[in-house]
Amino acid sequence: MSDQAEPAQVAAKAIYLADYRPPGYTTTQTDLHFDICDGQTTVASTLHIERLDTAADCIELLGEELTLVSVAVDGRELATNEYDVTNRSLTIFNLADQHQLQIVTQICPEQNTALEGLYRSSSMYCTQCEAEGFRKITYYQDRPDVLAKFTTTIVADAARYPNLLSNGNLIDEVLLSDGRRQVTWQDPFPKPSYLFALVAGDLAVLEDTFTTMSGREVTLQIFSEAHNIDQCDYAMDVLKRSMRWDEQAFGREYDLDIFMIVAVEDFNMGAMENKGLNVFNTSCVLASPNTATDEAYQRVEAVVAHEYFHNWSGNRVTCRDWFQLSLKEGFTVFRDAEFSSDMNSRAVKRIEDVGFLRSIQFAEDAGPLAHPVRPSSYMEISNFYTTTIYEKGAEVVRMYHTLLGADAFRKGTDLYFDRHDGTAATTDDFAAAMADAGQIDLAQFKRWYQQPGTPRVAVEESFSEGVLSLKITQSPADLPNQEHQQPFHMPLAMGLIDHQGGSISLDTANISSNSDVELRDNAQTLLLGAKDAVSEVRVSGLTAKPVVSFLRGFSAPVRVSHQRDDAELAFLVQYDIDGFVRWDAMQTLWTQHFDANVEATVDPVATLGELAKSAVHCATPEQQLLAATMLSVPNENYLFEQLRGFEVDALLDARDAALASAATAHADRWAELVERYDSDQAYQPDAQGMAQRALGNVAFSYLSKTLQGSVLEELLQARYAQADNLTDRRTVLAIACRSDGISGEFRHSLLQDFYDAWQDYALVIDLWFNLQAQSPLIDIAGLQTLVAHADFDVKNPNRVRSVYAAFGMLNNRKFHALDGSGYQFLADAIMQLDALNPQIASRLTTPLTRMGRYDSARQRLMRSQLNTLSESPSLSRDLYEIVIKSLA
Repeated sequence: MSDQAEPAQVAAKAIYLADYRPPGYTTTQTDLHFDICDGQTTVASTLHIERLDTAADCIELLGEELTLVSVAVDGRELATNEYDVTNRSLTIFNLADQHQLQIVTQICPEQNTALEGLYRSSSMYCTQCEAEGFRKITYYQDRPDVLAKFTTTIVADAARYPNLLSNGNLIDEVLLSDGRRQVTWQDPFPKPSYLFALVAGDLAVLEDTFTTMSGREVTLQIFSEAHNIDQCDYAMDVLKRSMRWDEQAFGREYDLDIFMIVAVEDFNMGAMENKGLNVFNTSCVLASPNTATDEAYQRVEAVVAHEYFHNWSGNRVTCRDWFQLSLKEGFTVFRDAEFSSDMNSRAVKRIEDVGFLRSIQFAEDAGPLAHPVRPSSYMEISNFYTTTIYEKGAEVVRMYHTLLGADAFRKGTDLYFDRHDGTAATTDDFAAAMADAGQIDLAQFKRWYQQPGTPRVAVEESFSEGVLSLKITQSPADLPNQEHQQPFHMPLAMGLIDHQGGSISLDTANISSNSDVELRDNAQTLLLGAKDAVSEVRVSGLTAKPVVSFLRGFSAPVRVSHQRDDAELAFLVQYDIDGFVRWDAMQTLWTQHFDANVEATVDPVATLGELAKSAVHCATPEQQLLAATMLSVPNENYLFEQLRGFEVDALLDARDAALASAATAHADRWAELVERYDSDQAYQPDAQGMAQRALGNVAFSYLSKTLQGSVLEELLQARYAQADNLTDRRTVLAIACRSDGISGEFRHSLLQDFYDAWQDYALVIDLWFNLQAQSPLIDIAGLQTLVAHADFDVKNPNRVRSVYAAFGMLNNRKFHALDGSGYQFLADAIMQLDALNPQIASRLTTPLTRMGRYDSARQRLMRSQLNTLSESPSLSRDLYEIVIKSLA
């Protein structure tokens, strides 16, 4: 029976962390045999099980959408009264201490549109088993605390599927007499079923080697369909850099003889860290100058590194249960962020991460779907692959790093890996390793895992007779039951700047506080370990009131209220030694400029002009990239999350006006920057090239706002024609899609030329759809034309996201139209997608769930669409949970 046939209201029930119990039996060895045929795949599994609980006498194996062929115990086929099978499980009774279970099931991967378990993508078969996809392959103890060694045999047509891949090392390969081929893979490391992987296809391969720090040679292979293989070289380079960096930064060496990546065009997620056989969405592995923007290159770099780093933080040490998901994901996001920081600009990487947190994760923390980093309950685990688990979880790990310092943190990770290698661990285990290595009490710190929402920090300053006093008050997030929240253990980093712009060196002899205090960065940064609701710091021996640089490096994921005059913010923009604080001060100037309740005294457009002036003389890629980042006006979603009581169209109009004002006021400077950073060198995806393109394209975007009509069209056409890379072409197309200063005919011609040139490259055409879907000039009829296009495929997650996610998250002008048409367009798509791919449908619902930050009229319209969705009798469990929680 398919779970789609079971009403979500019946199927969905809460699962609680408090109810966790170890399994009565565990599986120690799993032998799988796949017989792949068109329309039907037969899976025979042999499970070696052992009793853990002496009171247990039965085993529950989970399974969905399976046809059970036979069940045997120790070679004896069972009668139907010796087991019980439902649409979700197979339970075998009357068991002793040890057994071999033999189970045969049949599945149809070709009909699997949900892309969980084993499914067909184009001409290949592949798997996605995290979190609960393995139960759609065979009946199994599909839970992360059951770790077994896997041996996998695959049989398929030799001509059609020359590549038959699975986890571990290849140990046998036979060509059968019927023209089929049989291969066997053996993984020597125990793993939970969610890390299982299988791929069968006719694929091209890029091969290289890597020599580990102990001198072992590892074969590296990246597989893709033949037409994509020439876009895999950058991913291979990233993989080798990731392997070397992980050895140097964390002491982690790769442990198998081969590491494989497979690029798949139909994939719900970004990528999956299956042991030794990573399966990737093509968007996270393919890159070439003409088919990937600089941002796409950076995403490939981050995701390849992330999935490789999981080999230890997720595979060798996995999570005990799904409530501990951030144990592997938050830790690994931190690791990949550190890698990207070392490869590029540390300051800009931090700014990008904080911008994402404030725009997306803070919104999640403040909405009806808010949950702790370690949730206490869930209905559908796929809904908890959230920014709170990943990005906020990474912030928790970063706070460990900040509190302990780099050396003690490394000792903590070494201790964690040593203690828990080959096991399923918890966030408490991670905290214990950090506490032991750093000789620090982290009992209060663990509230970051337990309490939902973004805490608030208020800063009050006073200065008298050479003494600066800071009163720092923390309060809980504005959520239901917030009164039960207790103070967090917060690392708050701050510094002082004198009136000449110099950083003041601090002395512990002149500092007093009711909290722990430590000096960092050659005594230029004070780290406060705030544990109380109110912390006080006094710095004496000052000759004049300094400017306070607060929350350097965004040392804790909090909302800060710090009343200060705009002149101090502008001063920090110019002089602070911390790149994040400089950017944050500029963002605050802009936010106050757009806040109708604040009377701003400094015009951010003027401050922007000073930044643009200094950008002309930036000497290093680090400086250029930071300048490009600071020259950008905050995006719409960032402002939506920072402001309260705004009206959508009025705010969008104000932002457009600010952009136009900045463009006109500094037109000569933008032209100078475009000329200065318009390189005649061939495209290179390195830090220098990316920094120059970023700065040049920001300036070009401003410059384009000073022109219109044929003059603007000629400028766009010329830049488009001379571009040798997708980054520059995308900039031109983005301007064309958003500018009402050009004709519709020119816009259509440019888009058509781009489509004609790149229609055979799926990811490039995803961008083509994306830019149009987020255009404020498009209407519902235009959106319907997009989804009616011959190249739109509702079964392909990338293509679906390129229209529906781009519209819901990035086209605020039309999505929030007061007639409700934008909300209805998205809700209709969600309902259609829910029948095909519930994971994608539930994730697309996010913009509708954030209704609380908008005006009452829009809230009513969004709630109406959610109510309509809730009334559907065929709602999936995934979507049901999102909708009912949003309506609560």
